[in-house]
Amino acid sequence: MTNLPTTERSNEAIRPLDELSTPEILRLMNAEDGRVAQAVAHELPAVGRAVEEVTARLRGGGRLILVGAGTSGRLALMQAAEAPPTFGIPLTMVIGVMAGGPDALIRSKEGAEDDAVGGAAEMRRLDVKSDDSLVGISASGRTPFVLGALQEARVRSALTIGLCCDDPSAVSAAVDIAIHPLVGPEVLAGSTRLKAGTAQKLVLDMLTTAVMVRLGLVHQNLMVGVQGTNAKLRGRARRIAAEVSGRSDEQVEAALVEADWSARVAIVMLARRVDAAQARRLLDARPLADILRGDPDE
Repeated sequence: MTNLPTTERSNEAIRPLDELSTPEILRLMNAEDGRVAQAVAHELPAVGRAVEEVTARLRGGGRLILVGAGTSGRLALMQAAEAPPTFGIPLTMVIGVMAGGPDALIRSKEGAEDDAVGGAAEMRRLDVKSDDSLVGISASGRTPFVLGALQEARVRSALTIGLCCDDPSAVSAAVDIAIHPLVGPEVLAGSTRLKAGTAQKLVLDMLTTAVMVRLGLVHQNLMVGVQGTNAKLRGRARRIAAEVSGRSDEQVEAALVEADWSARVAIVMLARRVDAAQARRLLDARPLADILRGDPDE
């Protein structure tokens, strides 16, 4: 069985789980999880290349498309869902694609991952172009749905990035940039929702966050793109706008209301003494940091 991907192999260092006490199981899993960060650290140069390449394409009007199956697909959908409210970006900038469609998020459709034709069809449906970036996510590096998507994206001259937990792998061989944190066999053999899923989540968090920083959608370490769509987020928007602008609670509240609870727009309104429409025009033309460095009375 030496042809098995690392993620499917049995961990020879682990005693049978069913012979361990509950504390022993938890200590064992915790120790194995401790290996994940080191595996991801080894891949930081590749992640850095991906950040720069994706950023350049997004600046040119492209999209970031994340594709996976099973746990990898759920991670893709989660990143795509969380990016707009976190960074204030359009829904179409980061797109998640999961084998089996969105319904597979809550009800497993294991057979869907074997559909390479379906993966390619999703790329045609999205009309992938050369300024787009595709991240194919597969714990084993062998998932046909992901490989089909990557192959179609390459035909269309998109940037292709592979994220898997084995090396060498079919996914890594099929992409422009290969990211493969080697976390080793799982505590529960083949259950890649564990270390492999954790490693993939860490890499995707780094990739999406660093790209948004490079695009100027983060000020210092503040989530200025937050949209106040509920009580918690309105409170966050108030705190961020107040911290950046230094204005009174009343001024911040009034600006946020006029800005439809966009923290970024409100900050520009307060910094440059303009209305919401003018603030949006400024943001369309210049990064927030450049606007804040300008003459506030300009």
